[in-house]
Amino acid sequence: MRRILFISSTGGHLTELLKLKRLFDHSDYHIVTEKTKSNIDLSYEYPNKVSYLVYGTKDHLFSYIFKFGFNLLKTIYLYFKIHPDYIITTGAHTAGPMCCLGKIFGSKIIYIETFANISTKTITGRLLYPIADLFIVQWENMLKIYPNATYGGWIF
Repeated sequence: MRRILFISSTGGHLTELLKLKRLFDHSDYHIVTEKTKSNIDLSYEYPNKVSYLVYGTKDHLFSYIFKFGFNLLKTIYLYFKIHPDYIITTGAHTAGPMCCLGKIFGSKIIYIETFANISTKTITGRLLYPIADLFIVQWENMLKIYPNATYGGWIF
């Protein structure tokens, strides 16, 4: 059975990612996201299948630097613990380091550009577009911006 790591930031990115839960039944899956009050119940819904990173926002730059550093170390630990065949992500900043590490060590990267962006690139999209094995957009007009992407339609 293929090991798939699903990773995203909390909020809308996580909501989109969890729309793919039908894939959970067909894989040895693990979910990684930031720990917030809004998603703490995930660990009850998916026992032993969820790991949390520290929530941080660039609005508080000083503390974000330390949180990001901690998350980088935890990302390395989680990657080698899970050692996924595939990494599927909807972004954002929590996913970038995991996907880069995965690419170096042979995981296939599947990136789904967020539904929220209709006509511009996201920062994570810019970072992962060159390394993704499959780059999916949810709006057909995004193919003009990402010409090698695959139009997948809406996750919702």
